[in-house]
Amino acid sequence: MITMHPSFEMLRPGKKFPSSSRMPVYVDFNSLHTAHGRAIAFATGVKLHNPRLHVIVITGDGDALAIGGNHFIHAARRNVELTVILLNNNIYGMTGGQYSPTTPIGKRASTAPYGTAERDFDPCALAQAAGASFAARGTVFGVVELEKMIGQALAKKGFALVEALSPCPTLYGRLNREGNAVKMIQWQKENTINAKAAAKLPPEKTAGKIVTGVFHDAEVTPYTEVYQGIIDKAQGQKQ
Repeated sequence: MITMHPSFEMLRPGKKFPSSSRMPVYVDFNSLHTAHGRAIAFATGVKLHNPRLHVIVITGDGDALAIGGNHFIHAARRNVELTVILLNNNIYGMTGGQYSPTTPIGKRASTAPYGTAERDFDPCALAQAAGASFAARGTVFGVVELEKMIGQALAKKGFALVEALSPCPTLYGRLNREGNAVKMIQWQKENTINAKAAAKLPPEKTAGKIVTGVFHDAEVTPYTEVYQGIIDKAQGQKQ
């Protein structure tokens, strides 16, 4: 078990609860830790082997979108029935403070001491464009809203993403002089706006704000059902 790397849950039908990184230390659930960037790949294999399992992937921004970027895109494209909770702290928070695909341009990291020159991704837009069934974003400040999003994602058939914005005061906050955990969460409070509220405002009122909420919620046949149809045909059960 590699405790610093992402994990996914293999749960009995009807039981839904996520665990991440060191969370198996605190809770008692069936979990599997994988190589960095490979959580979604392992989860896909488990789900296809036993579609009855409710598989939850807990991953980070660097893990899912850099080394694991192809796995993320193609699991969404296939609409594999996974609940993916992506903890986005804008940096590689556990492996040295390198900049990640979600580090905003100009922000500092251990591998960008003068600021990164790369533009950052929008994970929700990426998931939707790739073919996911559900994509939402919340913050650790808005914990009630975030909890509801996770509940929606757990109930969704297909690839469901919840991006959870979680400050990293130890590395990102220190390197970018954004203060301690309290100040960074206060920043979330002051600089996020719900998508429904944002839609009613002119662009100048939402400029520079992080928009939260459910961005995509569609009914798409999950990959496990399509795959089972192929198996049935191969076994002669369907013509």
